[in-house]
Amino acid sequence: MKLGILGGTFDPLHIGHLILAQQALEKLKLDKVIFVVNNIPPHKKECFFPGSVRFKMVKEALKDYPYFEASNIELKRRGISYTVDTLKEFKKIYPKAKFYLIIGSDLAKDFFKKWRSPFEILKLSKVCVAKRNRVFKKDKRFLYFDIIQVGISSTFIRERIKENKPIDLFVPKVVKKIIKEYLKR
Repeated sequence: MKLGILGGTFDPLHIGHLILAQQALEKLKLDKVIFVVNNIPPHKKECFFPGSVRFKMVKEALKDYPYFEASNIELKRRGISYTVDTLKEFKKIYPKAKFYLIIGSDLAKDFFKKWRSPFEILKLSKVCVAKRNRVFKKDKRFLYFDIIQVGISSTFIRERIKENKPIDLFVPKVVKKIIKEYLKR
């Protein structure tokens, strides 16, 4: 079994995440993509939405896609979310699976400088880099694949939420509904 691992804060989940996962699934010939909701990412101080809400968004948005799965493995583990620890846990759950860690080219450039245990990550998975329109130096240890360019980010959506602007076309309907429910509290 070939499992794609797509980690992120998903703060909130948007169509760009879904498009990236779909492209990875097809181009890497994966059986499934697991969306891993970070607890505390090493590169961010805090999230706009709490982990339970972010996981609910991901889980509900993926319900109609049997080849996508939501995971709260990092939320359950608590503390800072390190990819190497998550891959070790997945190795225990799926001992016969081959793992394909899906990252963007923006994260690939600092992989060996800023990620915890990058060489162990390379032993546990194939690191697959989604190529965006940036020029960057390729590393032969990574597998590269092209993706459709979508100029949407979670930051963009959070700004629209703060400015009370519509987000309808940027997130799945169920994500919008969960956001509205959360903000009413």
